[in-house]
Amino acid sequence: MRLDHFAVAGASRAEAVLAVEEALGVALQPGGDHAAFGTHNALLGLADGLYLEAIAIDPAAPPPGRPRWFDLDRFAGRARLTNWICATEDLDGELAQLGHGAGHPMELARGDLSWRMAVPDSGILPFDNMFPALIEWQSPVHPSDLLAVSGCALRRLVVCHPEAEVLRRALAPLLREPRVVYETGPALLRAEIDTPNGLRVLL
Repeated sequence: MRLDHFAVAGASRAEAVLAVEEALGVALQPGGDHAAFGTHNALLGLADGLYLEAIAIDPAAPPPGRPRWFDLDRFAGRARLTNWICATEDLDGELAQLGHGAGHPMELARGDLSWRMAVPDSGILPFDNMFPALIEWQSPVHPSDLLAVSGCALRRLVVCHPEAEVLRRALAPLLREPRVVYETGPALLRAEIDTPNGLRVLL
């Protein structure tokens, strides 16, 4: 597994975009719609093939008939960093190691992009959504290839949870990423990002 992208959720896409732009001091680019979940996003390219998405329920989309990904059906409060997503070349194999709590594969597409993603039936990932969502890209193009250079780069992603050590041990056999660190405390994510405006923190 490797880091792929991060999700900042908001009560609306505009709120999620504003939260990112105010925190980092850079502008996001238009994203697109996800018909399978009734959501839409905006995007920011980061260094090293990573990216960030600002995501929310699309009020113009019909209900998806199933719980939305990233636990968006229960989202409330300020726009904030809610999820991290890791890419894999063997989604089925890694799900077999991690157990069903990580979700079941779904075939998804948007424009020229196609991918498989593990989504729990409830929409809620283990460890209070601090467990990474898993994605397997199937298109030759990756979203980061389509995004403008922003001058932003991830320095650290801090994954905080009361059972942080249990989470770290569960992921250690599959994820070797020095930028991801685990801290014991209330469930939250904190991204430390180098930007053209200096080091900024996204919560």
